[in-house]
Amino acid sequence: MDRFDAMRLYTRVVERRSFTLAAGDMDVPRSTVTKVIADLEKRLGVRLLQRTTRVVRPTLDGEAYYRRCLRILDDIEDAEGGFSGAEPRGMLRIEVQGTLARHFLMPGFPDFLARYPQLQITMSEGDRWVDLVQEGVDCVLRYGRLPDSELVARQVAMLDRLTCATPAYLARFGTPASFDALDGHRMVAIRQMSTGNVTPLEFTVGDDLKTVSLPCPLAVTGTESYLTGIELGLGMAQVPRFHVIDQLRRGSLVEILRDTPPPSQPVSLLYPRSRQLSPRVRAFLDWAAGEFARSPLLA
Repeated sequence: MDRFDAMRLYTRVVERRSFTLAAGDMDVPRSTVTKVIADLEKRLGVRLLQRTTRVVRPTLDGEAYYRRCLRILDDIEDAEGGFSGAEPRGMLRIEVQGTLARHFLMPGFPDFLARYPQLQITMSEGDRWVDLVQEGVDCVLRYGRLPDSELVARQVAMLDRLTCATPAYLARFGTPASFDALDGHRMVAIRQMSTGNVTPLEFTVGDDLKTVSLPCPLAVTGTESYLTGIELGLGMAQVPRFHVIDQLRRGSLVEILRDTPPPSQPVSLLYPRSRQLSPRVRAFLDWAAGEFARSPLLA
């Protein structure tokens, strides 16, 4: 077994967390897997895997080697595919914010995978800033203003936002008639995981952008918990319109301060500038952009 085959076998062990399952996937004896991993660890001079009776997990060195193997194997597949004119294939690793995935990407995944049957998608959900190169991620879907970085950003949508609250909250605290009438009100807050800071409310007043931080009985880091806090009447908040269309129709949430809305926010696909755009990433970027462009939620 050459080094590339050994890398493929090692990455399958890490992904399956099992020598036996990896052996079955690669159609080799389990004894071969054991020998290949032992030879790798001997050649590298480090322990790559922690073995228990139930599961196999990578060590810190093993996780770093796994990510390097992924990049090397991806480059090989892309190079061979480019010369042969083959369709996009292999593992596509994406990081998304869960709300965006569920509303705009997941409904179209069956058609996307039917179009590219040799692709596999690994999707992780989160709001943290991901080091794509170090973590072996192909691209990231993000909502909001982006920090400066070396990543290439492709904007795929602008999401209108609104300020809202429950009828019960407004009955208790009153409905503010203007930006200047927010004294005595509360907000449900988003707390940034990277800084710990609470994101203030934003309002477009004439040509100016004004911000205000109100007392917040609840500050969260997750989108779903944020929406739940609003629906429980714990304060007013600002969300993309698509996210609360059903609640607005039912009347469980009420839009307020329509004359001073929060500014719209971009949705962007990001990928490393230094990495040659592989066929599978290019296919995903084009498809995802089309999903946003066609979405009835943004009509």
